[in-house]
Amino acid sequence: MATVDRWLLPDGIEEVLPPEAALIETARRRVLDLFQCWGYEFVVTPHIEYLDSLLTGAAQDLDLRTFKVTDPLSGRLMGFRADITPQVARMDAHSLRREGPSRLCYAGSVLHAKPRALTTSRSPIQLGAELYGDASPASDVEVISLMLDTLALAEVPDVHMDLGHVGIYRGLASAAGLSGEAEQCLFDALQRKAVDEVAELTATLSPTLAGMLRSLVDLCGGREVLDLAQACLVEAPDDVHLALDELIAIADSLSLRYPELPLYFDLGELRGYHYHTGVVFAAFVPGLGHSIAQGGRYDDIGADFGRARPATGFSTDLKSLVTLGNMRLGEPLSGIWAPDSHDLPLWHAIRRLRQEGQRVVQALPGQADGAAREASCDRQLLLREGRWQVVALNS
Repeated sequence: MATVDRWLLPDGIEEVLPPEAALIETARRRVLDLFQCWGYEFVVTPHIEYLDSLLTGAAQDLDLRTFKVTDPLSGRLMGFRADITPQVARMDAHSLRREGPSRLCYAGSVLHAKPRALTTSRSPIQLGAELYGDASPASDVEVISLMLDTLALAEVPDVHMDLGHVGIYRGLASAAGLSGEAEQCLFDALQRKAVDEVAELTATLSPTLAGMLRSLVDLCGGREVLDLAQACLVEAPDDVHLALDELIAIADSLSLRYPELPLYFDLGELRGYHYHTGVVFAAFVPGLGHSIAQGGRYDDIGADFGRARPATGFSTDLKSLVTLGNMRLGEPLSGIWAPDSHDLPLWHAIRRLRQEGQRVVQALPGQADGAAREASCDRQLLLREGRWQVVALNS
C-alpha cells in the first residue's frame, strides 16, 4: 500500500474538523435541550451488540445495512448498530417496563454497510425521539410536531412534509387474500407507480377490490387527495376506513399547528412497509432526492423483547441538519493566551479563569508569538505590577 493510501477513508465515511465539529456538537446540545423541554428523556445505547437482538422482529429490514463481526468471547455474531430505534424499543419493553406513556430520545453515531442513498453518509449521527405506550393519533401529531420544531431549530429552510398510512394498503391486501410473493410484487409495483403492472397483478381479484388497489397509484397530491380517497375507498373494509380517518385527523391537526407547511399525501407510498404499522411521514427540502427526517408508527415492536407496546417516533441525521440548516455558533471562538512559564501564581490565575468558564490556552516551549492568533485567542495574561492580569492581545 502506498503511503498516501494510509490517509484515505472508505467511501461514505468522513471525519469532521474544526469548526464544523463544534457546530455539530452545539446543534446536538440544542436539539437535546429541545427534546427535554418536550419531556423526552435521553438514553445511550451500545454501539455493538448481538445480531439477533439488533435485527429482531421489525428490524429485519436493517440486515443489509448492518456490519457484522464475530464476538471472540462468545463466538456469536454481533452487529454495529445501523439504527438506534430498535435498541430504544428494547429499553422500553425490557429495561424500563413502564406502564404509562414513555418518551425517550437519543443522539449517536451509527454505521451503515450500505448508504440509504448514493449521496448519503455511511456514518451518520442519528438523532431521534420515540413515544411508547399510546396508540392514539395524538402521539403521532406530537412526534411530527417535535420533528418539525427540530428542523426549525436547525433553521432548515423550505421544508415539505409527505404523509401516508401503510394500514390502507395492508387492509386492502388482506381483504384481497394477498400474501407472500403476490403481496410483495404488488407492493413493488405500487412504489414504482407502474400502472400496467398493478392492473395485471390485480386482474384476478374482484372488480371492487381491484379498483381500490389500482386507485392507490393516483391517490397522491394535496389535501384534496384525502377527500378523493374517501370516495374511492367507500367499499373498503373497516380497518382501511380507520386508517384513513387517522390520517385525516393527523393532517388536520398539523394544518392547524403549521398552516404554512406544505403537505403532500401519497397513499401508494409505503415507506417502511415491513417496519411501520400506521402513519408514515418524511420531511424533504427541494433539490435533495431523499428525506432529511422520517418516521412513523411501529406498534408492537417490543413483542420480541417480551412486551408489545404502541410506538411512534422519528429520526434524522444531525450532520445533514447542520449542512442544510443555517444554525451558527453563538459567539466567535476566543480565548486568553498564557505564556510558557512554571510560575505558580500564573498557574493559579489560569485555574481561576478556567473555573470561571474562560478559555485559556497556555503556550508550549518554543511556540512563536503568532501562535496565540492561531489558537483563536484575543487576550493574554501578562505580569503587571506583581500580578497576572488579562489584557488585550499585544497590548
